[in-house]
Amino acid sequence: MAQYWILKSEESCYSIDDMRKDAKSLWTGIRNYQARNFLREMKAGDQALFYHSSSEPTGVAGIVKITKIAQADPTALDKKDDHFDPKATKENPIWLAPEVAFSKKFKRVVSLTEIKRRPELAGIGVAQQGSRLSVLPVSKEHFDIITKLSDIVL
Repeated sequence: MAQYWILKSEESCYSIDDMRKDAKSLWTGIRNYQARNFLREMKAGDQALFYHSSSEPTGVAGIVKITKIAQADPTALDKKDDHFDPKATKENPIWLAPEVAFSKKFKRVVSLTEIKRRPELAGIGVAQQGSRLSVLPVSKEHFDIITKLSDIVL
């Protein structure tokens, strides 16, 4: 059974437009154990809301699809990369990266402010106080609501 996720990225670092241009990419650089565990649960065919953090506005900008299960994150082993982790080895990579593919860019960003205001999105992880994880599970219902909201011009 397919699962649904939110993947956060700073727009200035890697945006939905970058994802569209690349078509497919490893989702690298996650350095939080709980988020890593969510990456481990992802399966090919799962879908994720692509969330721009640290942008104006912050919010969901599109959809990506998980195309390959998580593998060792190559950035953890690359000494020249900002995400290098000296504790990671080929034998014990620690950090994981699934492959994701571009699916859709929304007509408009569904902002975090709007998500918080909508009672039908109550309980969504991205709106929880203190939610800083860059990978979060999301229900199919919440996924579908946000997707529909993206087509409504405000």
